[in-house]
Amino acid sequence: MSERLEDIAVAMVANGRGLLAADESTGTIKKRFDGIGLESTESSRRDYREMLLRSDEAMRNYISGVILYEETLFQKAADGTPLVNIIRNAGSIPGIKVDAGAKPMPYFPNETITEGLDGLAGRLAKYYEAGARFAKWRGVIAVSDTLPTWGAVKSNAHALARYAALCQEARIVPIVEPEVLMDGAPGDHSIERSEEVIEWVLRTVFEELGDARIKLEGMILKPSMVIDGKKARKATVEEVAERTVKVLKRTVPAAVPGIAFLSGGQSTEEATAHLSAMNTVHDLPWKLTFSYGRALQQEALNAWKGKAENVAAGQRAFTHRAKMCSLAAKGSWKKDLEQAA
Repeated sequence: MSERLEDIAVAMVANGRGLLAADESTGTIKKRFDGIGLESTESSRRDYREMLLRSDEAMRNYISGVILYEETLFQKAADGTPLVNIIRNAGSIPGIKVDAGAKPMPYFPNETITEGLDGLAGRLAKYYEAGARFAKWRGVIAVSDTLPTWGAVKSNAHALARYAALCQEARIVPIVEPEVLMDGAPGDHSIERSEEVIEWVLRTVFEELGDARIKLEGMILKPSMVIDGKKARKATVEEVAERTVKVLKRTVPAAVPGIAFLSGGQSTEEATAHLSAMNTVHDLPWKLTFSYGRALQQEALNAWKGKAENVAAGQRAFTHRAKMCSLAAKGSWKKDLEQAA
């Protein structure tokens, strides 16, 4: 495929296809594996990712790209095939998570700043050589009656812009992910507060991207949906869709080719329903699709259970969920389509 940033970004949000976020850190995937009673080892992590990536129907029809953890980018399948090659052969694009995680921000209680800019240029060159054509960096924004502060919003937006500039210089498409937490503490904020904070954050992020001279046509935005806190859930699917689209239209330039939402604490079905509602009734200047981790993988993980004899069942579950997300990206998902894989 074309190596132009603009063409890669467009391919990442191709109609009805979205991103598989398989970039869980070693600590996070251990928690997921604990849930099915499986020890997290290099080989078990490889087997799990290989199971997903060899789901041929899902990868060819519904998945445009895969966000990988560094370990996975350089891993080989059980038969010796590089996992990156499996992704490419399915017509999908390999990507890489490059941030070093959100760490406590000095003098800003209960807020974080994402680290990982030091040495990033060198790492990006290595990742490009290994086959990665896009990257992801996540900034984390806490919400309450008093949070976020301007300092935290500004610092995370600036870091996202610096990361994006380094990516584009390295011929890698940046996914810019300012996550406004739905499920952080205390998690009781209203949808009105969510809308206010997300609009503020996105406006600040695009100001920083402009100052950094980012080519908007060669990036993807990965935002949170406008949704009330996990302990205060009252909003309907229609309200979430309406408020989210309103904020995006106020803040995201039409030059951005696509927006790939994070699921951010939502249930599998919630994330699917909200995405479909946005695509069903709104005229939009950008593609709206998915960049889901748990919301794409949980059913497959539960079906697989770490057992070789369950690989086919895990792949069926993954394919079903990917198909539902694909329908949502086209605005044609309906609840009655949900069924066991």
